Amino acid sequence: MADQALELDSVKSKILHAAAKLFLSIGYEQATILKIADEAKVNRGSVIYFFKNKENIVCELVSFVLEGQFKATTEFLKGKTEDKILFYAAETTLQLYIAESSEHMREMYNVAYSLPRSSTVIYHTITEKLEHIFKEYQPTWETKDFYEREISSAGVMRNHMSVPCDIYFTMERKVCAFLESTFLLYRVPDEKIKEAIEFVKQFDWKIIAQGVVDNMLAYLESKT
Repeated sequence: MADQALELDSVKSKILHAAAKLFLSIGYEQATILKIADEAKVNRGSVIYFFKNKENIVCELVSFVLEGQFKATTEFLKGKTEDKILFYAAETTLQLYIAESSEHMREMYNVAYSLPRSSTVIYHTITEKLEHIFKEYQPTWETKDFYEREISSAGVMRNHMSVPCDIYFTMERKVCAFLESTFLLYRVPDEKIKEAIEFVKQFDWKIIAQGVVDNMLAYLESKT
């Protein structure tokens, strides 16, 4: 029974890894169930058995990516700061840079924030983190209040990820605009917002983001 469970986990991991590779190489729309099955070297029935459809694959990958972002930020900031606001600024900056790393990655984030099930996963996962981070600024808010604000801030995040950078809307301006807009939702003081923006400016996020993506893909591959 244990061997059978391990084999099933391996097949599921192969499918997830294959899907992630295809989503990033040819895009979500072009990555059909059949192409995912071929990439994973399994039959189409196995993909349907484990996930039923692509949205469910996205849901699982969303949970994995969100946790990966959180762990990567935690590890990266170790010894640099324990400030919750600065941590939030760093994690969301990382997400913006990951989304900007390729058009297929941008598409994946847009899909994740658009599909009903995956967006719900995002809302509930992030709400818990938001309450932990911003409770000191809004001690009277309940979980439902942070959930409502997460729906608002998720919209801000999606809009900022959707618009590619250009000579006017640079990554630095995008990060600043996002942080200013989001922190205002949680009524973070102006001085703290300025501190957070200055904090994230000191790191090379492009390199960090690429490393996080590579590490997550390598981890998925190691589970196959």
